[in-house]
Amino acid sequence: MRAVGGHTVREGRFWHRRAELVYYDAGEGPLALYAHGGFVSQTVEDRMGLFDWAPPLDAGQRLVRYDARAHGQSTGDPVDADYTYAALADDLLALLDHLGGTTEPVTAMGASMGCGTVLHAAVHAPDRFSRLVLLIPPTAWRTRQAHAQANRESADTIEREGVDAWLTAKAQQPRPAVVADVPEFPPTPTERLLPSILRGLALSDLPSPTAIAALRQPALILAWADDPGHPLSTAETLAHSLPHADLHVSRTRADIRTWGQLIAEFLTRPRR
Repeated sequence: MRAVGGHTVREGRFWHRRAELVYYDAGEGPLALYAHGGFVSQTVEDRMGLFDWAPPLDAGQRLVRYDARAHGQSTGDPVDADYTYAALADDLLALLDHLGGTTEPVTAMGASMGCGTVLHAAVHAPDRFSRLVLLIPPTAWRTRQAHAQANRESADTIEREGVDAWLTAKAQQPRPAVVADVPEFPPTPTERLLPSILRGLALSDLPSPTAIAALRQPALILAWADDPGHPLSTAETLAHSLPHADLHVSRTRADIRTWGQLIAEFLTRPRR
Protein backbone atom coordinates (compact mmCIF):
# COMPACT_ATOMS: atom_id res chain seq x y z
CA MET A 1 0.00 0.00 0.00
CA ARG A 2 1.01 3.63 -0.52
CA ALA A 3 -0.67 6.96 0.11
CA VAL A 4 -1.87 9.97 -1.86
CA GLY A 5 -2.33 13.12 0.19
CA GLY A 6 -2.70 11.05 3.36
CA HIS A 7 -5.23 8.68 1.77
CA THR A 8 -4.34 4.99 1.72
CA VAL A 9 -4.15 3.47 -1.75
CA ARG A 10 -5.26 -0.15 -2.19
CA GLU A 11 -3.91 -2.15 -5.13
CA GLY A 12 -6.11 -4.50 -7.13
CA ARG A 13 -5.77 -6.69 -10.23
CA PHE A 14 -8.08 -8.34 -12.73
CA TRP A 15 -7.83 -10.18 -16.04
CA HIS A 16 -9.38 -8.94 -19.26
CA ARG A 17 -8.66 -9.96 -22.85
CA ARG A 18 -5.42 -11.84 -22.18
CA ALA A 19 -3.97 -9.13 -19.91
CA GLU A 20 -3.69 -8.54 -16.19
CA LEU A 21 -4.64 -4.95 -15.42
CA VAL A 22 -3.51 -3.29 -12.19
CA TYR A 23 -5.50 -0.52 -10.51
CA TYR A 24 -5.14 1.70 -7.43
CA ASP A 25 -8.17 2.47 -5.26
CA ALA A 26 -8.29 5.28 -2.68
CA GLY A 27 -10.88 7.24 -0.76
CA GLU A 28 -14.57 6.75 -0.10
CA GLY A 29 -17.56 8.28 -1.82
CA PRO A 30 -18.77 8.71 -5.41
CA LEU A 31 -16.50 6.84 -7.82
CA ALA A 32 -14.20 8.56 -10.30
CA LEU A 33 -12.07 6.48 -12.72
CA TYR A 34 -8.86 7.97 -14.15
CA ALA A 35 -6.93 6.80 -17.25
CA HIS A 36 -3.37 8.09 -17.74
CA GLY A 37 -1.53 9.14 -20.89
CA GLY A 38 0.57 7.03 -23.23
CA PHE A 39 3.90 5.45 -22.22
CA VAL A 40 3.70 6.37 -18.52
CA SER A 41 1.89 4.75 -15.57
CA GLN A 42 0.15 5.90 -12.43
CA THR A 43 3.38 5.61 -10.44
CA VAL A 44 5.37 7.54 -13.05
CA GLU A 45 2.73 10.28 -13.17
CA ASP A 46 3.03 10.60 -9.40
CA ARG A 47 6.81 10.88 -9.68
CA MET A 48 6.43 13.53 -12.37
CA GLY A 49 4.31 15.58 -9.97
CA LEU A 50 2.09 16.60 -12.85
CA PHE A 51 -1.38 16.21 -11.35
CA ASP A 52 -2.51 16.57 -7.73
CA TRP A 53 -5.15 14.02 -6.73
CA ALA A 54 -5.38 15.00 -3.06
CA PRO A 55 -8.14 17.64 -3.55
CA PRO A 56 -10.70 15.24 -5.08
CA LEU A 57 -9.97 12.70 -2.34
CA ASP A 58 -10.24 15.37 0.35
CA ALA A 59 -13.57 16.41 -1.20
CA GLY A 60 -15.03 12.96 -0.50
CA GLN A 61 -14.46 11.18 -3.81
CA ARG A 62 -13.37 7.58 -4.35
CA LEU A 63 -10.58 7.65 -6.91
CA VAL A 64 -9.59 4.58 -8.93
CA ARG A 65 -6.61 4.94 -11.25
CA TYR A 66 -5.17 2.11 -13.31
CA ASP A 67 -2.17 1.24 -15.46
CA ALA A 68 -3.28 0.95 -19.07
CA ARG A 69 -2.71 -2.32 -20.90
CA ALA A 70 1.08 -2.98 -21.25
CA HIS A 71 1.91 0.13 -19.18
CA GLY A 72 3.33 0.14 -15.67
CA GLN A 73 2.42 -3.09 -13.86
CA SER A 74 -0.28 -4.11 -16.36
CA THR A 75 0.56 -6.73 -18.97
CA GLY A 76 -0.19 -6.88 -22.68
CA ASP A 77 0.52 -8.62 -25.97
CA PRO A 78 2.14 -7.36 -29.19
CA VAL A 79 -1.22 -6.90 -30.91
CA ASP A 80 -1.72 -3.51 -32.57
CA ALA A 81 -5.51 -3.59 -32.24
CA ASP A 82 -5.27 -3.93 -28.44
CA TYR A 83 -4.01 -0.34 -28.16
CA THR A 84 -6.56 1.65 -30.12
CA TYR A 85 -8.62 4.12 -28.14
CA ALA A 86 -11.68 1.92 -28.65
CA ALA A 87 -9.91 -1.17 -27.29
CA LEU A 88 -8.56 0.78 -24.32
CA ALA A 89 -12.10 2.02 -23.68
CA ASP A 90 -13.20 -1.62 -23.47
CA ASP A 91 -10.57 -2.11 -20.74
CA LEU A 92 -11.98 0.87 -18.81
CA LEU A 93 -15.52 -0.52 -19.02
CA ALA A 94 -14.25 -3.93 -17.91
CA LEU A 95 -12.62 -2.32 -14.88
CA LEU A 96 -15.93 -0.67 -14.05
CA ASP A 97 -17.60 -4.09 -14.27
CA HIS A 98 -14.90 -5.60 -12.07
CA LEU A 99 -15.32 -3.00 -9.34
CA GLY A 100 -18.97 -3.96 -9.00
CA GLY A 101 -21.50 -2.25 -6.80
CA THR A 102 -21.53 0.77 -9.10
CA THR A 103 -25.16 0.89 -10.10
CA GLU A 104 -25.04 4.69 -10.35
CA PRO A 105 -23.20 6.41 -13.22
CA VAL A 106 -19.62 7.36 -12.35
CA THR A 107 -17.14 10.07 -13.31
CA ALA A 108 -14.60 9.22 -16.02
CA MET A 109 -11.36 11.17 -16.24
CA GLY A 110 -8.46 10.77 -18.67
CA ALA A 111 -5.32 12.53 -19.88
CA SER A 112 -4.09 12.43 -23.49
CA MET A 113 -4.41 8.74 -24.48
CA GLY A 114 -6.67 8.41 -21.44
CA CYS A 115 -8.82 11.24 -22.76
CA GLY A 116 -9.36 9.25 -25.95
CA THR A 117 -10.13 6.18 -23.85
CA VAL A 118 -12.74 8.06 -21.81
CA LEU A 119 -14.47 9.62 -24.81
CA HIS A 120 -14.78 6.29 -26.62
CA ALA A 121 -16.13 4.66 -23.45
CA ALA A 122 -18.65 7.47 -22.97
CA VAL A 123 -19.86 7.33 -26.57
CA HIS A 124 -20.14 3.53 -26.40
CA ALA A 125 -21.88 3.41 -22.99
CA PRO A 126 -23.13 6.91 -22.11
CA ASP A 127 -25.46 5.77 -19.34
CA ARG A 128 -22.52 4.55 -17.27
CA PHE A 129 -21.01 8.00 -16.79
CA SER A 130 -22.22 11.05 -14.88
CA ARG A 131 -19.38 13.52 -15.56
CA LEU A 132 -16.30 13.71 -17.76
CA VAL A 133 -12.92 15.29 -16.99
CA LEU A 134 -10.78 15.55 -20.13
CA LEU A 135 -7.15 16.48 -19.48
CA ILE A 136 -4.80 17.57 -22.30
CA PRO A 137 -6.93 16.25 -25.18
CA PRO A 138 -4.66 14.79 -27.88
CA THR A 139 -4.37 15.47 -31.58
CA ALA A 140 -7.63 14.62 -33.33
CA TRP A 141 -9.46 14.84 -36.63
CA ARG A 142 -7.62 17.22 -38.98
CA THR A 143 -4.41 17.26 -36.88
CA ARG A 144 -4.35 13.48 -36.34
CA GLN A 145 -2.90 12.28 -39.63
CA ALA A 146 0.60 13.73 -39.18
CA HIS A 147 0.73 12.45 -35.60
CA ALA A 148 -0.34 8.97 -36.71
CA GLN A 149 2.37 8.89 -39.37
CA ALA A 150 4.98 9.89 -36.78
CA ASN A 151 3.81 7.03 -34.56
CA ARG A 152 4.15 4.52 -37.41
CA GLU A 153 7.64 5.80 -38.18
CA SER A 154 8.58 5.53 -34.50
CA ALA A 155 7.40 1.91 -34.42
CA ASP A 156 9.58 1.17 -37.47
CA THR A 157 12.57 2.88 -35.84
CA ILE A 158 12.25 0.80 -32.66
CA GLU A 159 12.05 -2.45 -34.64
CA ARG A 160 14.93 -1.49 -36.91
CA GLU A 161 17.32 0.32 -34.55
CA GLY A 162 16.07 -0.29 -31.01
CA VAL A 163 14.29 1.81 -28.42
CA ASP A 164 17.34 3.97 -27.66
CA ALA A 165 17.31 5.37 -31.19
CA TRP A 166 13.67 6.39 -30.75
CA LEU A 167 14.33 7.97 -27.36
CA THR A 168 17.30 9.89 -28.76
CA ALA A 169 15.14 11.33 -31.52
CA LYS A 170 12.39 12.21 -29.03
CA ALA A 171 14.88 14.01 -26.77
CA GLN A 172 15.76 16.35 -29.64
CA GLN A 173 12.17 17.56 -29.98
CA PRO A 174 11.29 20.74 -28.07
CA ARG A 175 9.04 20.35 -25.04
CA PRO A 176 6.09 22.66 -24.36
CA ALA A 177 7.32 25.54 -22.20
CA VAL A 178 4.44 25.07 -19.77
CA VAL A 179 5.82 21.66 -18.68
CA ALA A 180 9.50 22.12 -19.50
CA ASP A 181 10.46 21.61 -15.84
CA VAL A 182 8.52 18.34 -15.45
CA PRO A 183 10.97 15.41 -15.14
CA GLU A 184 10.97 12.87 -17.96
CA PHE A 185 11.04 9.10 -17.48
CA PRO A 186 11.65 6.16 -19.82
CA PRO A 187 8.52 4.58 -21.31
CA THR A 188 6.99 1.97 -19.03
CA PRO A 189 5.97 -0.48 -21.82
CA THR A 190 8.70 -2.93 -22.79
CA GLU A 191 10.61 -2.53 -26.05
CA ARG A 192 8.86 -5.64 -27.38
CA LEU A 193 5.44 -4.02 -26.98
CA LEU A 194 6.18 -0.41 -27.91
CA PRO A 195 5.78 -0.87 -31.70
CA SER A 196 2.32 -2.38 -31.25
CA ILE A 197 1.29 0.42 -28.89
CA LEU A 198 2.50 3.07 -31.32
CA ARG A 199 0.72 1.44 -34.24
CA GLY A 200 -2.46 1.02 -32.20
CA LEU A 201 -2.40 4.72 -31.34
CA ALA A 202 -1.76 5.50 -35.02
CA LEU A 203 -5.01 3.66 -35.81
CA SER A 204 -6.88 5.79 -33.27
CA ASP A 205 -8.79 9.04 -33.31
CA LEU A 206 -11.33 10.66 -31.03
CA PRO A 207 -14.98 9.97 -31.77
CA SER A 208 -16.47 12.34 -34.31
CA PRO A 209 -17.65 15.76 -33.05
CA THR A 210 -21.18 14.66 -33.99
CA ALA A 211 -20.96 11.60 -31.73
CA ILE A 212 -19.45 13.68 -28.95
CA ALA A 213 -22.23 16.27 -29.26
CA ALA A 214 -24.74 13.57 -28.30
CA LEU A 215 -23.17 13.26 -24.83
CA ARG A 216 -25.13 15.04 -22.11
CA GLN A 217 -22.72 14.72 -19.18
CA PRO A 218 -21.20 17.87 -17.68
CA ALA A 219 -17.57 18.02 -18.81
CA LEU A 220 -14.47 19.80 -17.58
CA ILE A 221 -11.72 20.21 -20.18
CA LEU A 222 -8.23 21.03 -18.89
CA ALA A 223 -5.69 21.96 -21.55
CA TRP A 224 -2.30 23.63 -21.76
CA ALA A 225 -0.89 25.87 -24.46
CA ASP A 226 1.71 25.46 -27.20
CA ASP A 227 1.86 21.67 -27.38
CA PRO A 228 1.54 20.19 -30.91
CA GLY A 229 0.76 16.75 -29.45
CA HIS A 230 -2.14 18.23 -27.48
CA PRO A 231 -3.24 21.21 -29.58
CA LEU A 232 -5.75 23.69 -28.27
CA SER A 233 -7.78 23.08 -31.43
CA THR A 234 -8.84 19.70 -30.01
CA ALA A 235 -9.81 21.13 -26.63
CA GLU A 236 -11.72 23.98 -28.26
CA THR A 237 -13.62 21.64 -30.60
CA LEU A 238 -14.56 19.45 -27.64
CA ALA A 239 -15.73 22.50 -25.68
CA HIS A 240 -17.84 23.56 -28.66
CA SER A 241 -19.23 20.07 -29.33
CA LEU A 242 -20.08 18.98 -25.78
CA PRO A 243 -23.33 20.66 -24.72
CA HIS A 244 -22.30 21.15 -21.06
CA ALA A 245 -18.55 21.80 -21.08
CA ASP A 246 -16.19 24.17 -19.28
CA LEU A 247 -12.73 24.77 -20.81
CA HIS A 248 -9.72 25.86 -18.75
CA VAL A 249 -6.41 26.58 -20.50
CA SER A 250 -3.15 26.79 -18.54
CA ARG A 251 -0.11 28.71 -19.72
CA THR A 252 2.06 28.28 -16.61
CA ARG A 253 3.14 25.34 -14.47
CA ALA A 254 1.69 27.11 -11.43
CA ASP A 255 -1.73 27.15 -13.07
CA ILE A 256 -1.54 23.42 -13.86
CA ARG A 257 -1.04 22.85 -10.14
CA THR A 258 -4.57 24.21 -9.61
CA TRP A 259 -6.13 21.44 -11.70
CA GLY A 260 -6.66 19.13 -8.73
CA GLN A 261 -8.73 21.78 -6.97
CA LEU A 262 -10.63 22.58 -10.18
CA ILE A 263 -11.47 18.88 -10.54
CA ALA A 264 -12.60 18.65 -6.91
CA GLU A 265 -14.89 21.66 -7.33
CA PHE A 266 -16.29 20.26 -10.58
CA LEU A 267 -17.01 16.83 -9.08
CA THR A 268 -18.83 18.27 -6.09
CA ARG A 269 -20.79 20.90 -8.04
CA PRO A 270 -24.57 20.27 -8.15
CA ARG A 271 -25.74 19.06 -11.54
CA ARG A 272 -27.30 21.76 -13.69
